[in-house]
Amino acid sequence: MTIDRIGSIDPIQPGKKPGKNESINQNSKSDSISLSSEALEKSEFYQAMELVSAAPDVRADLVAEIKAKIDDPSYINDRLAATADKIIEAFGL
Repeated sequence: MTIDRIGSIDPIQPGKKPGKNESINQNSKSDSISLSSEALEKSEFYQAMELVSAAPDVRADLVAEIKAKIDDPSYINDRLAATADKIIEAFGL
């Protein structure tokens, strides 16, 4: 097997030399966009709505805290005593 040529396969276009970089156009303008204040407000609104929709409907930490209080007999006795006192005060006794 012999290799006839090194470089471009296409005989019409000569191959590029590997060490040579193409010149970059230094006068190119950068792209930019500007948003209206209404668009910025709507963006903030949509971000807030996404945060709200991502939040859980049930706050597990509060549910666990209340369950712990209900399981404690002294909490129930204190609440019953406070409720009884309010009922007695309501009747003026």
